[in-house]
Amino acid sequence: MFNKQNTAESSRLSKSTSSKGVQLHVHGVPCTLDKELLAARSGKIAAFIKENPQEDLCHFLEDIPADPNTFELIARFCHGFELQISTENVVPLTCLAYYLGMNESHSKNNLLIKTLTFFEQRILPSWNETIKALLATENILQQAVHFGIVDACLKSIIEKALVDPCLLGEPIKNLTHADNNEDIDDVNRPNARRRLFGFEGKSEDLTMLPLQLYEPIIVAMTKHGVPSKYVAASLCKYAKKWVLYKSTGCEEMTIHREVIETVEKLLPHERGLIPCTLLFDMLQSAIVLEASADCRNCFETRIGKQLEEATVKDLLIPSQGYAKEVQYDIECVRRMLKIFYTNYTCSDVSGLITVAELIEEFLAEVASDIDLKPDTFISLAEMSIAASLGTQRGADGIYKAIDIYLVKHRYLTEVEREEVCRVLDCQKMSPEACEHAAKNERLPLRVVVQVLFIGQLKLRDTITMEMQASYDKLRKEEEDLARLDCDEEQVRTGMEKMSNKVMELEKECNMIRKEIASVCNHTVKKEKGSMWREMKRKFGCITTMHHPNCQIKKMKVNPKYGVDL
Repeated sequence: MFNKQNTAESSRLSKSTSSKGVQLHVHGVPCTLDKELLAARSGKIAAFIKENPQEDLCHFLEDIPADPNTFELIARFCHGFELQISTENVVPLTCLAYYLGMNESHSKNNLLIKTLTFFEQRILPSWNETIKALLATENILQQAVHFGIVDACLKSIIEKALVDPCLLGEPIKNLTHADNNEDIDDVNRPNARRRLFGFEGKSEDLTMLPLQLYEPIIVAMTKHGVPSKYVAASLCKYAKKWVLYKSTGCEEMTIHREVIETVEKLLPHERGLIPCTLLFDMLQSAIVLEASADCRNCFETRIGKQLEEATVKDLLIPSQGYAKEVQYDIECVRRMLKIFYTNYTCSDVSGLITVAELIEEFLAEVASDIDLKPDTFISLAEMSIAASLGTQRGADGIYKAIDIYLVKHRYLTEVEREEVCRVLDCQKMSPEACEHAAKNERLPLRVVVQVLFIGQLKLRDTITMEMQASYDKLRKEEEDLARLDCDEEQVRTGMEKMSNKVMELEKECNMIRKEIASVCNHTVKKEKGSMWREMKRKFGCITTMHHPNCQIKKMKVNPKYGVDL
């Protein structure tokens, strides 16, 4: 028989060959077979001998579509030895038995009926055995498809997945909350439905299958209505196993590219089935693998529709190519932001606020890129401002990003720094940010002056409101006391308290004005004094409250109660 025979059966097989034995090589492995015994079991070999009695059987057998191990099993069966059929060899044996015509019409109790019985009784009822059998079809896939073996396996797998979708894996959202090994092990424990139908405790994973087998299974599952969250879970596991977090060589790049493109095509389109971070990982893999434009665009669309779930780290997509001008792919972020606003239909603005905060943090992160041009930074800042529209957010995030950018780009001219600061709305800055900006030497002088005036205007409004509140409270107390018919002394006491409070506010105002003047002496040149007065005049505020144009009216003393407005 075959060269490497060292069992008793192999010796018996060699001895049993008659004078009509055939010497041949099957895929390079030499063997000796009895032509009559082969013809007794194989209808195809018998027909060949009958039609070509003078032809050499060697040429016919050497072209047989089988590997040496499978052909050896066939030869043993033909020579009368007991055949050990297993999950791993049942499909190759079945295909070869079909090819050689080893059916019941040619010989009773033939090989084909034995392998088909084993396949139907031992393979198809089991999820695990079916997947293992499918793995054995990789090298004979066309034959397995032709003889209906693959279709039978697919039908069996889909029926079981419809009964228990968890065989595909737990939904991704559920697995993200597993904090320890015990939670992960729970995923593989058989539930009541599995026990009821006799499914195995730990299922084999579909992700072991090659893409040419995996893809039609997922397509069929989607068509037959297997819940999309379980289909998505299986596809994500497949991407992780074959593409994500893998180092890709030149030979593997084509295979990985095909996998990521197929995974994107098969992913369900329901929003929120897949974590945003995982979608970003797939997108980056698609970019690195140079996947098709449709594949990359579809990942961007999926991400854009749930952009509020992203983190700043997700948005930091490295730029590709040797001629990259910036460290991160900013245009990709811009496209996803546009998709988010185009598809956001929720009446709740929380998602808008979250994305606005996200873009502000992203702007602050990329501001430290030394290669980031001023025009690009301004464009990003405008994008961040646009993201904040309708959310009533302040400008502290923009100011922080501008400050970081000026720190990392000290070579900018005064004109360039003014252009960068053009996007800053000082009126939306918090008092803390204004205080920091007033002392920030990196800011252009015009911006510092503007911040100081904005601070003075806010101070004016604060004092006006305080005085108005004091006046309203004073009148209320006067009316209350008048209704209660209290004596004049009580009224005067209340008025004096209000007057003292107003004087304290005026004193505090003067102190703040002195501080502002002190800052201006250090930042504003003397020759720009006229500009200072002109800008204060335009903002409607002057140095002293005694000036006739001041918008703050001074309180006068009432001869009766001590204070009047």
